[in-house]
Amino acid sequence: MRNAAAFGVPHLQLVQGSAPSALEGLTRPDAVFIGGGATVAGVMESVRSALRPGGRLVVNAVTLESESILLRCKAQWGGSLTHIAISRADPIGGDTARLSGWRPSMPVIQWAWVKP
Repeated sequence: MRNAAAFGVPHLQLVQGSAPSALEGLTRPDAVFIGGGATVAGVMESVRSALRPGGRLVVNAVTLESESILLRCKAQWGGSLTHIAISRADPIGGDTARLSGWRPSMPVIQWAWVKP
């Protein structure tokens, strides 16, 4: 909650849990982030329907299966897709190496959508 206050959103309510059960009893959310679990049957539909009009859904995917779901969501409902790839410099050639190279992390596909 310190970050929420520091970034100007002191009334931010964070809810951690699994959809759709984590949405039960809550007011309609302004935004939902799915950082894993897009492959769980019914999750995307339940979260989309729970959002208030103008609400934002952001989903990150690292597996081919979840990426496939995000491609279908984009085709069916619109929104935007972003491919995020990060590499870090690491030594090459063992512990005594004086050379470095880029070691890629797993890329992330992100789908962002705003409910009409």
